[in-house]
Amino acid sequence: MKKILFLMVALTAAAFAGEEVANQTLKAYSMIAAGVGLGLAALGGAIGMGHTAAATIAGTARNPGLGGKLMTTMFIALAMIEAQVIYTLVIALIALYANPYLG
Repeated sequence: MKKILFLMVALTAAAFAGEEVANQTLKAYSMIAAGVGLGLAALGGAIGMGHTAAATIAGTARNPGLGGKLMTTMFIALAMIEAQVIYTLVIALIALYANPYLG
């Protein structure tokens, strides 16, 4: 309960502060959002890549003749997974360096 009250007081102070303080607060929140967003994207990408690799290894173990096709499909899937993480990185960099909310 104390944490929620503290957060409300902090946000109220930022709301009634001057424009410069509001810009600094927005920059700070942009940094936090970029860090959390990149962390979640990297976590999700790592989990997806792990599942993809495990499924490919299991499929190759069951049918070694399909190893080449499975490997090709795995690399395409890994590229698509990694693209999502890179998109998150681009959005985080935009939020940090070309923040459209700072006016």
